[in-house]
Amino acid sequence: MEAVELEAADEASVVALWASNNLTRPWNDPAADYSRAVFGPTSAVLGLKDARDIVGTVMVGHDGHRSWMYYLAVRQGHQRRGYGRLLVSAAETWLRNRGAVKVQLMVRSENTGVLHFYEDCGYEHSDVQVLSRWLKD
Repeated sequence: MEAVELEAADEASVVALWASNNLTRPWNDPAADYSRAVFGPTSAVLGLKDARDIVGTVMVGHDGHRSWMYYLAVRQGHQRRGYGRLLVSAAETWLRNRGAVKVQLMVRSENTGVLHFYEDCGYEHSDVQVLSRWLKD
């Protein structure tokens, strides 16, 4: 299975996958995130598809130096088959091919189980604090 850039028509399936993997939050519109990534000049949503549906996704984006991965998800029943690692590798390749030199990701504090997955993929903790501010009214 090979990761491909997903298109606008894949939105409903992707958002459903993200929701089933508990990656969505009420205050953050995943459909808007998907649309921004698919139509953005420095971002994409990569996906794995089988004959019936989307099996996994990862959203990627960069600013020319640092890059980010978001929404890494693998469909229930397809997990523990190497698809997560395949998506991480595809994301890194996509970013590297566009000149990014560093990739970062955020893991929610309560999602401790996934930290081991990323550590096994070669990711390490950074000595930084992530600060945020909503720009919505």
